[in-house]
Amino acid sequence: MTIAPQADFNALDRLDLLDLDDTLDSEDRLLRDTVRRFATEQLRPHIAEWFEAGTLPARDLALEFGKLGVLGMHLQGYECAGAKASQYALACTEIEAVDSGLRSLVSVQGSLAMYAIHAYGSEEQKREWLPRMARGEAIGCFGLTEADAGSDPSSMRTYARRSGPGEDADWILHGSKMWITNGSISEVAVVWARTDDGVRGFLVEKGTPGYTSSDVHHKISLRASITSELSFDEVRLPASAQLPEARGLRAPLGCLTEARFGIISGVVGAARDSLASALDYANSRVQFGRPISGFQLTQRKLAELAVTVANMQLVSRRLGELKDAHQLQPHQVSFGKFSNVRSALEVCREARSILGGSGITTEYPALRHAVNLETVYTYEGTHEVHTLVLGERLTGFSAYR
Repeated sequence: MTIAPQADFNALDRLDLLDLDDTLDSEDRLLRDTVRRFATEQLRPHIAEWFEAGTLPARDLALEFGKLGVLGMHLQGYECAGAKASQYALACTEIEAVDSGLRSLVSVQGSLAMYAIHAYGSEEQKREWLPRMARGEAIGCFGLTEADAGSDPSSMRTYARRSGPGEDADWILHGSKMWITNGSISEVAVVWARTDDGVRGFLVEKGTPGYTSSDVHHKISLRASITSELSFDEVRLPASAQLPEARGLRAPLGCLTEARFGIISGVVGAARDSLASALDYANSRVQFGRPISGFQLTQRKLAELAVTVANMQLVSRRLGELKDAHQLQPHQVSFGKFSNVRSALEVCREARSILGGSGITTEYPALRHAVNLETVYTYEGTHEVHTLVLGERLTGFSAYR
């Protein structure tokens, strides 16, 4: 990754009530500031327009993210940056400070599609796809969710069967996937399907006969993101399309755990950005002869939001430490998504109240962040599912099996 010079971001310093920046070393801080500068200069000026239009120049952005070095940045080898997980978390925070759809583009590429290939693919699959995906020249997606199989992926209907006897026989894939980020623009889809031997993963290339996609329109949330349905009508795949190391549901669920880590840190950015905009507005908005930030009720709101954002950062930093030490457990990831996404939603909604009527426009980011987070609250494990994961960890009893 090319590192930019130390940037001056004094406007955010006042929000760092616990001096958490002091816990970053020079490399972490320079990396963070590089991504922040890119997000501020290249993404923020356009995000309201993209959101209102319900579109995203995803291919161009993927190339720019590739140059920045954030696609699969926490993976080792194959032209990936090999950064620490905690550094990836910092990047996710800065990207989602602009919009959750942008962080979704990055995290689906790196933590779902690329991670699946990196963790479960053959050497040939890794060499073919990972360098191009790291550069943003090829976009990937992750096909697990179905219209009738969301929180319960074991009930998926997409099925793959052998075309004949022997391990070299082709596979025939049939079914569909829903709510797939990057779906229609992906050169390769990581698709999970039931087989006679359990759930397996496959790489399905764009243009394969029988494979089609269609985008979901009329979205209220994550409008600056491409969401698609993938359809597979007796798609014939060579034996080499199978991810050889993926066996059972543990493999796709492991990918989701990987991706949730980025979400936990990303939503810190959405909350921080909403708080920053509300604070700036409160200092400049004059009512009854003084800025509204001078009133006790507004100061109470701002103080509570700042403390919440700081607590979110502490959760993110701690989980980053655990992941860097290879000690992060799935229930701890559930803790992070349960806690941080809920907190981020609360911050964005309250920040909108400080902004008053102005807060319902795209001139200010708080409500845009809030409606995006309604999707983040649901995807990659609903809030209810993470509640039950924590409940099982505490009690020893599984409530959903």
